[in-house]
Amino acid sequence: MREAALREAAADDWTMFEDDATEELRHAICVSNLAYCVAKQYGLYEDPCHELAVAGMLHDIGKLRISGYLYGRDEDTLNIEEMKYVRMHPRLGYETLIRYDFSDNVLESILYHHENYDGSGYPENLAGTQIPVGARILRVCDTFAALTSDRPYRRAFDRQTAIELMIEEVKNFDMKVFLAFQTVIHDEELQHKWAPRSFRVGIAELE
Repeated sequence: MREAALREAAADDWTMFEDDATEELRHAICVSNLAYCVAKQYGLYEDPCHELAVAGMLHDIGKLRISGYLYGRDEDTLNIEEMKYVRMHPRLGYETLIRYDFSDNVLESILYHHENYDGSGYPENLAGTQIPVGARILRVCDTFAALTSDRPYRRAFDRQTAIELMIEEVKNFDMKVFLAFQTVIHDEELQHKWAPRSFRVGIAELE
């Protein structure tokens, strides 16, 4: 009986891990695809658009170093100490990736993707054009992807509700970027380019 209980507990842990991994990967794909499309609409050349697609896939990689504060939670509550560590994830991601052959555009877009246009973001409270354009694009795309994703404490918002919520906080965004994002989101012909398909991460059992 004890062995069966341990197996059941382990299975629950794997399921929780698979759920978290699936959602994080879906989020990364959505941000990556959107960032590429928004960057094109904004008028960037192909190379920086591609770099932003890479940055979108990797923008939350710093969360792996603080995963104990994030995954397997059933509510959206963090105490002050936990929030301090969570807000380190952009810099942790930057520090992880700087050791590899990524461009400054990719690295700075990841480092500053939680900066707000009005200067209220983190990690450095940059404002306006102090924020690299790649980070300004990721900020919009990351917000939309988060709002339209399921969370343990709420269901995903539909597209229109998510946009309305973003408009309420539009001070956080570069307006030119936000207008490019709006164009992409409302262009039905572009939806297949940014909306991720349904999938689930599965962990294979070792014999």
